[in-house]
Amino acid sequence: MGRKLSLASGVLPDFGAVDVVEAGAATGFDAVGLWIDPAEWTPRSTREARAALARTGMPVLDVEVVWIKPDSMLDDHRKVIDVGAELGAGNVLCVSSDPDPGATADKLSALCRHAEGAGMRVALEFGIFTEVRNLAQALAVIRRVDHPLAAVLVDPIHVDRSGTMVAEAAAIDPALLPYAQFCDARAARPDPADFAAVIVDAVDLREQCGAGALPLAALLEALPPDIPLSIELRSAALRKGFADPVLRAKAVLDATRGWLDRLA
Repeated sequence: MGRKLSLASGVLPDFGAVDVVEAGAATGFDAVGLWIDPAEWTPRSTREARAALARTGMPVLDVEVVWIKPDSMLDDHRKVIDVGAELGAGNVLCVSSDPDPGATADKLSALCRHAEGAGMRVALEFGIFTEVRNLAQALAVIRRVDHPLAAVLVDPIHVDRSGTMVAEAAAIDPALLPYAQFCDARAARPDPADFAAVIVDAVDLREQCGAGALPLAALLEALPPDIPLSIELRSAALRKGFADPVLRAKAVLDATRGWLDRLA
C-alpha cells in the first residue's frame, strides 16, 4: 500500500464539504480535508458532511482553519474543533496572526485542552503570511504550549518562502508530525514585505508535485516515512482548467502519484 494521500480543501475552495468528500472518494484519495467556517457552518452542514463521509467511507485527515488573531474569539476556534470531532477528523490546522508569541501559545494551549478526548491533534502551521513565520518560531511556540496534542505542520511552499532549511525539518521530533501538506512551487519568491504578493503565491500559484522548483524529494526524505500527505495544491490554473471537482481532484492525484512513483 502506498503513502496515504489526502485531498486538501484548498484544492477545491470553490466547492463545499460534500463536494470535497465525493471528489476525494471518486478519484481514489485516501482521506479528505474540510474547511470549516464557524460563521457559516451549521448543524445541517455537519449532518450533510457526516452523511457523505458515511456514504463514501472517507476519513477526514484534517479540518481548517483556526486562525488565531489578537481579537479572535476562542468560541469560534472551539467550534472548528467540535465540528472536526463530530466528523472524526484527525487534526485541526491552526495559524496565528497574533504578534505576541505568548498569546499564541496560550490560545493554542487552550485549544489543545479543548481537543482532549476528541482524538485530534492541534497542528500549528508556519509561514510568512502569519506571525509564526518559520519552523524555528513554530517549534518555540509548541515548546511553550507543552501539550501532547500540540503539533507542527510542514508545507513545502512555506518551508521555502520562510527560509527554513530541509535539515531543520529533518530534525523535528516525529511525534510532532501527525501529517504534512505537500505541493510544489516556482523558484521565484514573493517579497515577504508584500503581503498581497505572498497571498497570491500561496493561494494561486502552487504547482503540481514535481512540476516546480522546490526540493520536494529531499523534504519528503526528511519527514517520517509513513507520514500522511495532505495535497494542498491551491492553484488558479487548476481552478480555471478543471471546473469539475472530480476532474480537478483526479488531475492532482494523478500528478502526485506519478511524482511519487518516479521517486520509487
